[in-house]
Amino acid sequence: MWTSTQYRHVVRGSAWYDLVVTAAFATPWSFALVHGLLSALDLPGELPAFQTVHMLMANLLGSVVCVWAVLRIRDPQALYGRYDAVARFLFAAWQAYALAHGASSILLVFLVFELAWGIAQVLPVRASSLASQLPQCLCRAQNL
Repeated sequence: MWTSTQYRHVVRGSAWYDLVVTAAFATPWSFALVHGLLSALDLPGELPAFQTVHMLMANLLGSVVCVWAVLRIRDPQALYGRYDAVARFLFAAWQAYALAHGASSILLVFLVFELAWGIAQVLPVRASSLASQLPQCLCRAQNL
């Protein structure tokens, strides 16, 4: 169970993870570089050459995820964390589907992180006490 402060940190942490991992997908040039690096790893499974429409889909994914990540970094609301958890479980389902159909095994790494962040964001958040909602200066003054 998280406190509300801890949960905000989880939401913000998952957003930073998304931004770091998906920023390279946001442009055709950065994605081409990442795709080349991943192809050079020669891992089991298929990592095909991307055509124009594949590149468009990768860039759309990267752009949307980056914008969503920046929103959660700037305003890590609990509601955003719950929505993000749902999105992560959906992504994990599609990653598992792709793996089952021969996609590159590099997806396993991303699948583990999607599930971990998703689970972290569906855990319950402890209800705030009235004292925790007071401004910090009032709480300190009461302890004097």
